[in-house]
Amino acid sequence: MKNTSRHDAWSAGDSYDAYMGRWSRLIAERFLEWIDVREGLDWLEIGCGTGALSYSILARCDPASLIAVEPSEGFVEAARRNVPDQRAGFHVGDAEILPIDDSSRDIAVSALVLNFVLDKQKALSEMVRVLRPGGAVAFYVWDYPGGGVEFMQSFWDAAASLDPAACDLAEDKRFPDCTQERLIELADSVGLEEIKSAAIEVPTIFTDFEDYWHPFTLGAGPAPGYCLSLESDARQRLKKVLQDCLLQRADGSIALNARAWAINAEVP
Repeated sequence: MKNTSRHDAWSAGDSYDAYMGRWSRLIAERFLEWIDVREGLDWLEIGCGTGALSYSILARCDPASLIAVEPSEGFVEAARRNVPDQRAGFHVGDAEILPIDDSSRDIAVSALVLNFVLDKQKALSEMVRVLRPGGAVAFYVWDYPGGGVEFMQSFWDAAASLDPAACDLAEDKRFPDCTQERLIELADSVGLEEIKSAAIEVPTIFTDFEDYWHPFTLGAGPAPGYCLSLESDARQRLKKVLQDCLLQRADGSIALNARAWAINAEVP
């Protein structure tokens, strides 16, 4: 998994957790409800981030073991802190060349990271390789092309109103493959069978505007990376535009939604 934008800064686990981790934890629960697998399996997780899905797998699915592979050393360190479970092992590694034996896992999952992988087909082929016959591959990505992550889309809309070049940095332009149709095609291209797909949605409720704005100033992710790259005056103008356009409820909170597309399929 490799980043190609100068605005992508994913190494700081704590900053990412403030920006996306809290919503990742919510959607992880919904995803596991949807795939509904039996207990006692050997799991593989690709791109574990700070451990949101890892934690939910261990708490909800009672796995025999979990191996998580993540390219960022900072994220691996954060995941080890966040998920101190002896059944789990967190390793620095690449989704396209998994350091895992053939036919050694029962289920391979990936949460909100496949869009960052340069060769997605190769990564999925690697997941298939390490699974036992009849194993499952399940993954999900944010619906960027459909504007499914409303708090991000609001940020980029405001940024583009001040800097038209910001449009080219937004996730909907950079990750056009995050659609239901394309993900189904991708799963089919590596020989997966019984392919199921669903939209999974979660509310993203911010207590007030500062709760919304602060994570964008921490630099972890494309939008925060862009925000941090701005001069102070430009950043304040962006903040003002956002504050004026976001609808706040009577208690000051901001209620938005986030949607992901999920795939669940079987290895022959």
